[in-house]
Amino acid sequence: MSAATRSIAWSEGRWTTPPAAVSEDGDALLVTAVESSDAWRSTAYGFVHDTEHALLAPLTDGTAMEVTFTGDFSGEFDQAGVFVRVSDEEWAKAGVEYADGALQLGAVVTHRFSDWSVAPVPEWAGRPLTVRVSRSGDAITVRARAGEEAFRLVRLAYLDPAATAEAGPMVCAPSRADLTVRFTSWTLGPADASIH
Repeated sequence: MSAATRSIAWSEGRWTTPPAAVSEDGDALLVTAVESSDAWRSTAYGFVHDTEHALLAPLTDGTAMEVTFTGDFSGEFDQAGVFVRVSDEEWAKAGVEYADGALQLGAVVTHRFSDWSVAPVPEWAGRPLTVRVSRSGDAITVRARAGEEAFRLVRLAYLDPAATAEAGPMVCAPSRADLTVRFTSWTLGPADASIH
């Protein structure tokens, strides 16, 4: 951790939707999702879900937020990562999601309507995963990695430079009641110097 990067205490965040259970194990936070929790707005499916469990703290211009976690992602659409929220209709989530029989790395970006992009990463199953969201100017840059591998660029997305945004660890379990994710790190530091 660089000198300018600091750990965020779990107690500094506020939940968008309270999880089924939350407990601390040493420095880690264990979060159990409520069945049917999810975040989505309209596109293709015709429904709005705003029941994600996201623990949020301020994400200002020029900063990057990072979370590290592990979990048994095996139920359809089990997901965890980072949630960035401006409002009910302006938000993004990025991380891993179990879909179509495999662990996927992806993001949903919502400006009134949600989109979704994923790519399979079955080799990441069972490993510590880190998702990093960097805010600079009118954009957020999302990167992710497994273990100590190099970060992969996941998404570059628009974010109104004047917007007040919050971000932090997120977990959803659209199809089951017993998904528990172990978050081991939540940090805030300087924004990434470059996009690529």
